[in-house]
Amino acid sequence: MIKFLTSLFMRFVLFVICNVNKEALKAVPFQGPMILIGNHINFLDVLAALIFSYPRKIFFLVKKETFDTPFLRFLFNTWGSIPVDRSTADFQALKKAVDVLNQGHFFVIAPEGTRTNDGRLIQAHAGVVVIALKSKAPIMPIVQYGGEKFSENIKKLRRTKITMQVGAPFMICPSSTYPDKEERQLIVDEIMYQMAELLPAEYRGYYSDMSKTTTNYLNFDVPIIKSIHQPCWQKVVNAVRKYFSTAKNPAA
Repeated sequence: MIKFLTSLFMRFVLFVICNVNKEALKAVPFQGPMILIGNHINFLDVLAALIFSYPRKIFFLVKKETFDTPFLRFLFNTWGSIPVDRSTADFQALKKAVDVLNQGHFFVIAPEGTRTNDGRLIQAHAGVVVIALKSKAPIMPIVQYGGEKFSENIKKLRRTKITMQVGAPFMICPSSTYPDKEERQLIVDEIMYQMAELLPAEYRGYYSDMSKTTTNYLNFDVPIIKSIHQPCWQKVVNAVRKYFSTAKNPAA
């Protein structure tokens, strides 16, 4: 119930400050396991991901320093975050990511590893490749743009228009069971070009040269999991029913 209420509150906040075109998210299935990858512009990425993923069971990496703030610690603990130490190769965090995928949930990650602020893609890190190899979960790219104008717009009391786009899911197919560092980087660059194709040219940044797009390590022959789209009113009804049902029968 706490998760449901925080979702409603954050949805209201986002509605006030932004105009989000989220129609493309209907293509995202409601059942995992699946790795959702996205670009990382600013805090609005996280807010939108939390709100529009509900009621999916998702987990994501959050830098451990974030948990020093009581409110953020409460928020991210409620929504299933995994603390990560960005100053080192945090293998424990990667293992937790693989575990939640093996349990059939969603895992969200931004391969760039940090905020870009201007919305233009930067070269990605290969951590997502390790997670995908160990979990054998498919990857689905989800990008958004427009959020980089938030600071400018909020000063003028204008809502920020954010557009979200979703790409086709795929599996990665390395040449060996344990690809070396060079091959892992080649794979993640191919993944990033899939994201770049979903963005307008001015946001592609490091991956602007689309002639370099290859799919040598990607397999798009992934079984389609039917997306179950529910209107907002139905989500509210279902959540209320679940809450009262649990209250009446705590042992259920």
